[in-house]
Amino acid sequence: MTTRTVNRRAAKGLFGLLGPGLVTGAADDDPSGIATYSQGGAQFGYALGWTMFLTTPFMIAIQLVSARIGAVTGQGLSANLAKAMPRSMLHGIVGLLLIANTLNLAADIAAMGDALRLVAGGPMLVYIALFGIGCLAAEILIPYHSYSRYLKTLTLVLFAYVATAFTVRIPWSQVMLATFIPRLSWNRDYMLMLVAIFGTTISPYMFFWQASLEAEDRKLRSKAPHAAAAAALPNRLAQKDSVRIAIDTTAGMVLSNVIGFFIIVTTAATLHAHGITQIGTAEQAAEALRPLAGPLAFFLFALGIVGTGLLAVPVLAGSAGYAVAEVFGWESSLELPARRAPGFYLVVGASTLAGLGAALTPLDPIRMLFWSAVVNGVVAVPLMVAMMIVVADRKIMGKFAASRALMVGGWAATALMAVVVAAMLITSLQG
Repeated sequence: MTTRTVNRRAAKGLFGLLGPGLVTGAADDDPSGIATYSQGGAQFGYALGWTMFLTTPFMIAIQLVSARIGAVTGQGLSANLAKAMPRSMLHGIVGLLLIANTLNLAADIAAMGDALRLVAGGPMLVYIALFGIGCLAAEILIPYHSYSRYLKTLTLVLFAYVATAFTVRIPWSQVMLATFIPRLSWNRDYMLMLVAIFGTTISPYMFFWQASLEAEDRKLRSKAPHAAAAAALPNRLAQKDSVRIAIDTTAGMVLSNVIGFFIIVTTAATLHAHGITQIGTAEQAAEALRPLAGPLAFFLFALGIVGTGLLAVPVLAGSAGYAVAEVFGWESSLELPARRAPGFYLVVGASTLAGLGAALTPLDPIRMLFWSAVVNGVVAVPLMVAMMIVVADRKIMGKFAASRALMVGGWAATALMAVVVAAMLITSLQG
């Protein structure tokens, strides 16, 4: 066996370990995330680069909590949260999730259409319609185990933002200074941007999506010929998959935040440095880069918007479908044909079409993006508290209840979100 064959098999084996966590992390850098990070870089320069490093361990911890809940129980997040909070509160959280996801979908689809127009020319509205309908058709017609391969491959487009950073001149000494010796500013605009960044980085839809996909993965494995007996299945699968889940989730979250850091740095070095401090959308950031950073940076940035949008739309719509279907006890699975899970696919379709409809209106995309991120940040706090209660409950999780280290990390992430949201509310009232 040649060295090249061994390396190829090793790479294939590593790629095979990656799945829900990688896709979830990559989808976090959707066009709405790109717009938020771009606005942060344009408005505050390098001053917010530290947020990407601070949030990484907390993202990993809370996504591991979500993944563990789905993998151990074989149920999504809504089904488990119903055991830990009043149903009225759960309905409220899921309702806010739907609002935030619809705003996110609208802004993402609009950004994809506009980015393609920037690169190829032609009618933006036609591109928007094609992206929206095409994503919906793929979600409904292609089983997820096949679709996920394409989504994993699409994560490679995120490296366009790393490449973009190295096509422009960046004063790395200033970047490192601002990143590792951050200066906080106690004012409304800064705190709003912090909540927007934290809300788009640690987002509720990511919790619902990864928990449901881990539950899906368990169901798929249970149907395999070599699977253990049904009675032993939960413990055996959870034990076997713990390492995979840790590698997958860590890789996805690190990738997400490294890319977010490079977006902040790139826009700070170009837009902020030239006095451009307000960015309406991700495609406006790409357009602004064209004269400042050159055609290559512009092309890579715009291409990345399309690729991340294709990755994020099914995640946003799918997480809404899982959340609602589990609340009402409907059959929910991206592996099932639409006729066997009509309620689930109705929510997926309605979310995508609502986002498409909003994308075709003259609504301000940056407002949709920004406030969906703020809503995500506010909703995340009670949701994370409930998740921590579930993952610690031995009646629900059995011997796979969270370890002490995971509990510390998860509660620390919850406290961090609570502090940032409280700071935003205080500074908003003072302003």
